[in-house]
Amino acid sequence: MADNIARVFADAIATDPTRPLLTWYDDSTGDRTELSGATLANWVSKTANLLVDEVGLAPGTPAGVLLPPHWQTAAVLLGCWSAKLSVLDMPGTVDVLFAAADRFDEAQSWTADERYALGLAPLAAPLRQVPPGFADYVVEVRGHGDHFTPQPGPGPTDAHLLSRAEARADELGIERGARLLVDTARYPDPVDWLLAPLTRAATVVLCANLDPARLAARQTAEKVTHPLP
Repeated sequence: MADNIARVFADAIATDPTRPLLTWYDDSTGDRTELSGATLANWVSKTANLLVDEVGLAPGTPAGVLLPPHWQTAAVLLGCWSAKLSVLDMPGTVDVLFAAADRFDEAQSWTADERYALGLAPLAAPLRQVPPGFADYVVEVRGHGDHFTPQPGPGPTDAHLLSRAEARADELGIERGARLLVDTARYPDPVDWLLAPLTRAATVVLCANLDPARLAARQTAEKVTHPLP
């Protein structure tokens, strides 16, 4: 087992970077987005470059992430962990904060030097209106480099998170190389929907506002081998 999250992610996509790694559905909007390992790695690299080159953050710097399960959340979290940041989920003082559009009020409880807003719209469309004090993540991140080389060794929270992820992968019965279907309402913790699958090099069909009437057909179409209970 690798000792850092960036290496776990790299190992998970190394065998076939072109296979679908994260497929996103929102049954309330009809949105479907499919990312290969290579495509998600591109977003992760851009995010890490944004954090290091533009914001100037060093390993160990605290970051806040107020985002639901989503493919863009995966890019933000893995970008933060690739840059060796400490990701916090409780209000506090951070150097950078990422917030979903429906959590801007909550973001006011945080003290942050840099703030990025995410609309989480289909096709990564930019926000129609960016709130004061925020920059639009999908606009800002696109101009950054497609490759990022993480510093060696683990970030400050990697060991704890990977230990939890390994334990959850065992509890959930995730087999190596499985294709999972994950209901975001049941599994909002990124340890469950992102890190635990990565420790098993599993791929994920991540479903928001899951419509039970579509479940059987989706499992067949997406070749799901293991819907999380």
